[in-house]
Amino acid sequence: MAVKAIPDGFNSVSAYLVVPNAVEALAFYNKAFEAETVARMAGPDGLSTMHAEMRIGNSRVMLSEENPQWGTKSPATLGGTPVSLHIYCENVDALFNRAVAAGCTVTYPIMDAFWGDRYGKLTDPFGHIWGIATHKEDVSEEECGKRAAAWFASMAGGQPCEK
Repeated sequence: MAVKAIPDGFNSVSAYLVVPNAVEALAFYNKAFEAETVARMAGPDGLSTMHAEMRIGNSRVMLSEENPQWGTKSPATLGGTPVSLHIYCENVDALFNRAVAAGCTVTYPIMDAFWGDRYGKLTDPFGHIWGIATHKEDVSEEECGKRAAAWFASMAGGQPCEK
């Protein structure tokens, strides 16, 4: 049997998160995003996590714990992150509210975005940023440009708009 270059269950690009405690993170992501733990490899001490994998929808996300020897640090240690993850789902309102109830902080409330998504943004307790959306409308490039201009103009006036 030939070995697949991209293993089953993975996409060409997969996120890899670093967290202070992977066991707690896996439990949290299950509660917040209905993530299913696929694999967990304990570290040499039997308690820490060297590597873990979870499935959210049809995608795998990998994670491990902070380890100074490997040069890996979590957003909490770094004081933030420039990276965010994005989840498309069938019901953004339900998943967003579930994540908030689980302990995520609202970074940007759910809105009907000018690009055609119903969209909101959260930060999890480990410092990772998540955009959550349901695609509602296919918007032409021209129409998206018009809506973007109106949105930016409303933001300059201090009033966020949805479309």
